[in-house]
Amino acid sequence: MTAPEPRDTDVTQPPAGTAARPEEPGGGGVLGPAHRALSIGIVSVVFLIAFEATAVGTAMPVAARELHGIPLYAFAFSAYFTTSLFGMVVAGQWADRRGPLGALAGGMSAWAAGLLLSGTAGAMWVFVVGRAVQGLGGGLVIVALYVVVSRAYPRRLQPAIMAAFAASWVIPSVVGPLASGTVTEQLGWRWVFLGIPALVAVPLALALPAIRQRASGPADPAAAVPPFDRRRIRLALGISLGAGLLQYAGQDLRPLSVLPAVAGAALLVPCVLGILPRGTYRAARGLPSVVLLRGIAAGSFIAAESFVPLMLVTQRGLSPTLAGLSLAVGGATWALGSYVQSRPRTEPYREPLVVLGMLLVAAAIATAPSVLIDAVPVWIVGVAWGFGCFGMGLVIGSTSVLLLKLSAPDEAGTNSAALQISDALSNILLLAAGGAAFAALGGGAVGGHAVSAADASHPSAFAAVFLPMAGVALVGAWVATRLRTKFE
Repeated sequence: MTAPEPRDTDVTQPPAGTAARPEEPGGGGVLGPAHRALSIGIVSVVFLIAFEATAVGTAMPVAARELHGIPLYAFAFSAYFTTSLFGMVVAGQWADRRGPLGALAGGMSAWAAGLLLSGTAGAMWVFVVGRAVQGLGGGLVIVALYVVVSRAYPRRLQPAIMAAFAASWVIPSVVGPLASGTVTEQLGWRWVFLGIPALVAVPLALALPAIRQRASGPADPAAAVPPFDRRRIRLALGISLGAGLLQYAGQDLRPLSVLPAVAGAALLVPCVLGILPRGTYRAARGLPSVVLLRGIAAGSFIAAESFVPLMLVTQRGLSPTLAGLSLAVGGATWALGSYVQSRPRTEPYREPLVVLGMLLVAAAIATAPSVLIDAVPVWIVGVAWGFGCFGMGLVIGSTSVLLLKLSAPDEAGTNSAALQISDALSNILLLAAGGAAFAALGGGAVGGHAVSAADASHPSAFAAVFLPMAGVALVGAWVATRLRTKFE
């Protein structure tokens, strides 16, 4: 017996199992007595993941140099993303069949083990293996957290806990690089990796007992537990291998690189179509459009954001520090947008808010290259990006909430995995497309997670990145009009 295929929600009847979850007597928020320990625990998990994500980039160049592994530098990033794609699908299967407890505990253990392996590595290939183990754990954790929210919180509290997840990125995005740089200079890069695993025990001690009590086991304890869907596991492996080949081709800019690129695309496309909800590619109403929008929003915004500091440094002469600070306000406005979508009064207007969010994202991306004109002040980018991040807060928070709303209890893990895969793959593919356009117009090479260019990068190379990504975001505004199913 295999799990049912993801349904196409372009239908006139509501999907089974989407009835509102029972509310708990007495109300209370995410920090009320009934949810306090769980909320603090899982938000702390997200905080640690956010801190690590913003800190390792600072220590990575030093690690690669000391391990004599500069040629493998980009693989330290791509290994994480490649294995995380596989972990997401495994977590969805695991959580739907056994509950999120095992996936979360196993994921945090693998994530911490990967950090320890990288931090103690004596050779660059060991460091890359550690990043791969860490990515597998990260993929397990992010999907397991969605299932925890789906099962342990009543629907009225789900937007608030998603907003708390977004807010937990604000401090790490500002403090993470500074703290990592200080630790790297004073104690050495290894302590950036070795220090974080020691903190994992605290949030797990808070969260795991509450998850065991409120969200353990299958969604329907009386039903027979189906075996793992081997077909979806094979598709997940195909996605990971395909993405890995594409990333390799993008990092090895030689004529022969077209071979792994073609092989990666041939493997990736059918596997993605097989694992995402039917109708995703054509923006079918409901769940398929939610999953598609998540990828469009994340991919277009992150691909554009990757080039903002580079543009400010090479075209307007800002220092790297000032260029980075120009985007610092974005963390706060992103959290604000997520908070706005979480308020009960905004629930009836969720779809228009998401449309507004995508329009703000498109406007921010389109405005950024205006600083290529010398008469335009550079602070325009900071203001525009603040509005764009506010829009992203509206969109990302709302897609997370809508996904849980449109998912039957025993499908929350599978659908959450599809959402995260859409997010991650769009980041990889749109950044690669933007990088190719940038390099073709004389901007320089783009490899893996980092962007580099000569100081003489042509302004048109930046326009070739930002304007198409603004167009992608505008397509997202149309997709946002199709988030509700016909029965709503």
